[in-house]
Amino acid sequence: MEISVTRDVFRLAEVFTISRGSRTEAKVLTVHVVDGAHRGRGECVPYARYGESLESVEAQIAGLPGDVTREGLAGMLPPGAARNAVDCALWDLEARRAGRRVWELAGLAAPGPEVTAFTLSLAAPEEMEAAARRNAHRPVLKIKLGTPDDMARLEAVRRGAPNPVIIVDANEGWSAEVYADLAPHLLRLGVALVEQPLPAGEDEALRGMERPVPVCADESCHDRASLPALRGKYDVVNIKLDKTGGLTEALALREAAVAEGYGVMVGCMVGSSLAMAPATLVAQGAAFTDLDGPLLLAEDRDHALTFDDAGVHPPTAALWG
Repeated sequence: MEISVTRDVFRLAEVFTISRGSRTEAKVLTVHVVDGAHRGRGECVPYARYGESLESVEAQIAGLPGDVTREGLAGMLPPGAARNAVDCALWDLEARRAGRRVWELAGLAAPGPEVTAFTLSLAAPEEMEAAARRNAHRPVLKIKLGTPDDMARLEAVRRGAPNPVIIVDANEGWSAEVYADLAPHLLRLGVALVEQPLPAGEDEALRGMERPVPVCADESCHDRASLPALRGKYDVVNIKLDKTGGLTEALALREAAVAEGYGVMVGCMVGSSLAMAPATLVAQGAAFTDLDGPLLLAEDRDHALTFDDAGVHPPTAALWG
């Protein structure tokens, strides 16, 4: 089997800002695995927050043997972007060899569309209000916050979009004091979920803290090994394939999290439809789905995912799986 990696760049429809910075394009790695007449693909987004770069992830993938299998992959690469792209490419290859869909091979029910959040990036309150008004028809809005001055932004978004469900993502940007001050206002403004209010290394303060709105572990939750440290601090886990290291671990994490009583959110980095495709399988029936990456792009893959009033639809075989 031959494994290769290409770099792809997708322009964003507009500047995307979170508490850690801004970007105008999505830089991704595409893994291709070829075995005779069959080719599988997977995509990952290296993330500097986790010590990853395009170069470091390429090097991890280049070190893999040509006979790597999904079963053996977890022993060769840690959870993260490199393992994700290879794992998803191997699933795709296996499906094409078998002439079946990935969900059949995984023993899952045939997937359907899932309503997804649409993300508003961090900006001045008046800009976020205008963005919320433009997207007020969407059922779920996710707003990027993470500064000490977020109350005005939150109020502005709710003015602009009175009806949608709102998810707040602080991206580790608050202190315990800021979160405690904001929490009752989140409830008042109808926020349904708060993602990662405190830095992952400082989230012990959440233990025993009143949580009037469910709190979701994002940066604090990567794979099943993360779960023991989350008890008493979080109510929901955000499963992202670039954190788990692929579909294989994402499905296992979902099962383990549900068994331990956590709600499930399925999220994404800013990537193309190829990155979202396997995540649509994990998102089936999830409490929250946040797979809007392609909606933030000015350009996408061929055979891109379909987004409509029903949500994000599973991929066609021409795209993945």
